[in-house]
Amino acid sequence: MYSMRHLEIMAELPVHSTLGSAASELRISESALSQAITAIEKHAGETLCLRRKAHGIRLTASGQHFAAMARKILSDVGELRATFPQTEGALRGPVRFGCFASLSPHLIPATLEGFDHPEVQLDVRVGTHEDLLPALREGEIDVAFVYDLQLPADIDKQQIYQTEMQVVLHPEHRLAKLARPLELADLVDESLIIYESDPSTEHQQQLFASQGLQPRIAASVPQMILVSAMVGRGLGYGLLMRRPNNAEVSIEGRPLAFRELKAPNYPNAVVAITPRGVRIPARVQALIDHCTCAMAESW
Repeated sequence: MYSMRHLEIMAELPVHSTLGSAASELRISESALSQAITAIEKHAGETLCLRRKAHGIRLTASGQHFAAMARKILSDVGELRATFPQTEGALRGPVRFGCFASLSPHLIPATLEGFDHPEVQLDVRVGTHEDLLPALREGEIDVAFVYDLQLPADIDKQQIYQTEMQVVLHPEHRLAKLARPLELADLVDESLIIYESDPSTEHQQQLFASQGLQPRIAASVPQMILVSAMVGRGLGYGLLMRRPNNAEVSIEGRPLAFRELKAPNYPNAVVAITPRGVRIPARVQALIDHCTCAMAESW
C-alpha cells in the first residue's frame, strides 16, 4: 500500500533531474530516496523512474502519470485538513441546506445576506417534508429549515423563531374590517384557499377539527404564493404562519390584510433540524446561528 510519504516523493520527482536534488528537497539521503522509489515501483508493478548515474533521473510515462495523481491526492488531502477540523476561526467547506418551500422566499434571501464566510460553499434545496427528511437522513443535506410540525423522533431541533397561524384576507372582505381577533367559527362558511402540502394541510384541518368544524375549501394550490395571489383577487381567504418580513401585497401587487387568529391556535416554530446525535460542523452551526439572527432582525 502506498503511504503519504510515497505520494510526496513521487509528486516531487518531476521537478528534479538528479536524485541528489530531489533528496535534498525531500530532506532524506540519496540512498533512502532510491530505496523508497524501488519500494514504490514494487507496489506499482512497473518502472516509474529511470535512474542512471551519468544521466540523472527521468520519469517514465507511467511515472509521470503516477506523479500527477499523487499531486492531486496530496492537494485533496491538504484541502481536507484545512476543512476538518476548523482552525483559527476560519470556516471552510460545503454546507448543503434545505428549506421548506413556503418558508423559502422569506428565509433564504435573509439568511444568505450577510453570511460572511467566503470560503464556505452554500448549496440550497427547496422542498416539502417528503423531500427534505429523506435527504437529511441520507446525508444529502446537512440541515433543513422547516416548521416544527409532525417531525420524526430521529432528529435534533434548534429553534429559529416562534410563530402561529394567521388569516390573510382581501382588504375589502367583511372580516378584514373587524377589530377583534378572528375565530375559526367566523371562517367556516367562507371560501378557504388551502396550501396543499403536508404537514401544512393537515395542520390547518386539525385546527378546524379541534372545534368540530369543517372548512369550506374553494381551492387547493401547491404554492403559498398562489394562495396570496388568489386572496389578493378576492377569491377567498388563506391561513398561513406568521413570518418575518411578510409583504402585505400579493405577487401581483394587490394589497392583503393579515389578521390574528384566536385560539385554538397552537404556537409553533421554525426550526433547524439535523440528524439525531450527529455532531454539527462549525460551518453548519454558523449558518444556523446567522439564520436565527437574520430572522430576528426581520420582524
